[in-house]
Amino acid sequence: MSSTSAASLLLRQFRELTDPKKAIPSFHIELEDDNIFLWNIGVMVLNEESVYHGGYFRAQMKFPSDYPFAPPTFRFTPAIYHPNVYRDGRLCISILHQGGDPTSDEPDAETWSPAQTVETVLISIVSLLEDPNPSSPANVDAAVDWRKRPDVYKKKVELEVERSKQDIPQGFVMPTSASAYLATHSAPVEDEVVDENFWYDSEEEESYDDDSIMDDVEGNEEEDEEEDEELSEEEGEK
Repeated sequence: MSSTSAASLLLRQFRELTDPKKAIPSFHIELEDDNIFLWNIGVMVLNEESVYHGGYFRAQMKFPSDYPFAPPTFRFTPAIYHPNVYRDGRLCISILHQGGDPTSDEPDAETWSPAQTVETVLISIVSLLEDPNPSSPANVDAAVDWRKRPDVYKKKVELEVERSKQDIPQGFVMPTSASAYLATHSAPVEDEVVDENFWYDSEEEESYDDDSIMDDVEGNEEEDEEEDEELSEEEGEK
């Protein structure tokens, strides 16, 4: 795929993800210097039971010129304390790994494919934040804390959540929950207007049509009888 085709696809996905009626409330997305291949993303966990709830985690998503045949990269800026986030902020997640690597133990079904979209990637990232994969850690210390010292892990993440609030864009209103956000951004559904006389009028029209057809049939039968009588009279005269 050419870079022009990739840009066109990304533009469509960007518009869908930033449309107030379709946007996913967990993400705040803007372009870096109007570059469609470089997205600045604010990641928010709306699950109030999550230790990451309330944070605004800045990240950057970079797309290759042959997207979607090659996966984008995702980096938290700054890095966050998480078992699957490297110390430089890069995220380690199967969905962003190119499939077909014989040295990898990741099933191809879990790696990148052109069928993936930015939306599916972002949803997977939020899921990973809440449910880390410690068996393949990018940050060993965070993985150890998550498994063996959950209180220490929680304390470190809470500190990062508080720090991240400084990165909330000016004027941006943090969503408190998915349902509350969607409720305030969904267009009201108008009640369908039903014409009470619709079926009544239709029945009248059908009755009228039926009567007209019967009149035509009866008229044709009378004409046929008259023609038969005339033919009989003519034969009698002969």
